[in-house]
Amino acid sequence: MRILPVRADAMLVELADLGEALALFDALESAPVDGIREIVPAARTLLISFDPTAISDEALVQVVTERAGGERKAASGALVEIPVRYDGEDLVEVAGILGMSADEVVRLHVESDYVVAFTGFAPGFAYLAGGDPRLSVPRRKSPRTQVPAGSVGLAGQFSGVYPKTSPGGWQLIGTTPLAMFDLDRTPASLLQPGNRVRFRDMSAGRAYEIATVAKVGGADGAGASAKENSSTAVIEILSVGLPVLFQDLGRMGQASQGISMSGAVDRASCKAANRLVGNPVEVPALEIALGALSFRMHGRGVIAVTGALADIVIAAADGSKTLAPHHSAIALDDGDVVSLSVPSAGMRSYLALRGGFEVAPVLGSVATDTLAQIGPARLAKGDRVAIRPAPAGSVVSVSEMPAFDMPRPCELVVLDVVMGPRTDWFTERAVESFLAQEWNVTPQSSRVGIRLAGEALERENHDELPSEATVRGALQVPASGQPVLFLADHPLTGGYPVIANVAGHHLDLAGQIPVGARIRFNATSRFAPRIISGKRT
Repeated sequence: MRILPVRADAMLVELADLGEALALFDALESAPVDGIREIVPAARTLLISFDPTAISDEALVQVVTERAGGERKAASGALVEIPVRYDGEDLVEVAGILGMSADEVVRLHVESDYVVAFTGFAPGFAYLAGGDPRLSVPRRKSPRTQVPAGSVGLAGQFSGVYPKTSPGGWQLIGTTPLAMFDLDRTPASLLQPGNRVRFRDMSAGRAYEIATVAKVGGADGAGASAKENSSTAVIEILSVGLPVLFQDLGRMGQASQGISMSGAVDRASCKAANRLVGNPVEVPALEIALGALSFRMHGRGVIAVTGALADIVIAAADGSKTLAPHHSAIALDDGDVVSLSVPSAGMRSYLALRGGFEVAPVLGSVATDTLAQIGPARLAKGDRVAIRPAPAGSVVSVSEMPAFDMPRPCELVVLDVVMGPRTDWFTERAVESFLAQEWNVTPQSSRVGIRLAGEALERENHDELPSEATVRGALQVPASGQPVLFLADHPLTGGYPVIANVAGHHLDLAGQIPVGARIRFNATSRFAPRIISGKRT
């Protein structure tokens, strides 16, 4: 067993195989450890996120050491049957790779008993283990840009079903009409860790009835609430540039459904905006990419704008215009029009309104996850968003200062990083190059991640990395050798090695780096995995 560094609040535990990883996961889940926030299992690893003020790194390693090596629990979850039309476009090719007929591939697939080992890649995507070992095939050398929802595929030792149309590299052998992920269902993911799964051939003469899913109501969060009355303040969207999204501090505890945390990219600025208007820090705010937003106030309100340095112009009903201060509470009258310019520094502004926006949560949060496509819809011209009444006695902050200077295009930004967990997959020269060169921030960047351009990083280990969990701030290096710096909407698991992770104190800064800027990485630690044998570290 190896303990691989991620950063001060997370570690990656690498074990020999899936069975050992799930046995340790069972041991940690059955007797929860104070301070552990979340555990994300994968093919042979556990990503453990923890609160370093509640449990030390050394104490956590000791717990992991003591609980490793146990027996995996027998699968006891509910049995889910998945009807399949074995019409996948890779079925014949898979049969050729395995040296058998297509009918034999289908027979082995339907005769296998699977268990949901872990989830990831996309909401509702379950990695199914326990199939016939003769069905082990590599991923496609060239992934498809679009795999239809419901596609049943094979990759390595796993079988899986794509819950929505998305890119993917699994070998496709069939399709199912079942909805694998539905926000109007509780739980939203059809397959949960521990479920037992069997596939059924829909052409084998047995009729299948696809039952209507019971709706729970109020879960889709498809936009702002329309609850308005004569006493409710409302903002009316007049124009938008890039997406304007509802964000809060994210949704924790959804890893079992393949859903990452998401939330505000610059959490410090989001919190500051709420404090300035007297809201709790977890209240939803608007995240505005590169400004260019304008709205009209109906009724009275108090706003604050933080984050990227955009001019705030207020046009009153009498035609007068005022340049309002950044990082301050601003009182608005009925009819005022507020316009945010394209920022001179930073990428994302945060707008909070006293009382908070009336918007329905999705899985416990209003965060809009652009990769998973979960959360309220982006705002559009003509939308009207109701404002909740401010609670009595709300405490307003008057001394909120920016946590850092907003980076400007063409500037060099230095980000501290923790080396690992897969630094040893790269050549020594590649590691030196990663830290020495200045990386260019390309236009192919979003809330999912920042694509960087520079001298490509060469790998020492060219094996296929089994899927493992990633964190916000991970620097994943795909086959191109050009790193991607994951931001708030990163995938829960990934199949490319992570050379380093941005240190916690620079995560918000990373989310504000604009296109055209340059980044240099400063290692705050050397890559130092801990090898554990028995009870010793």
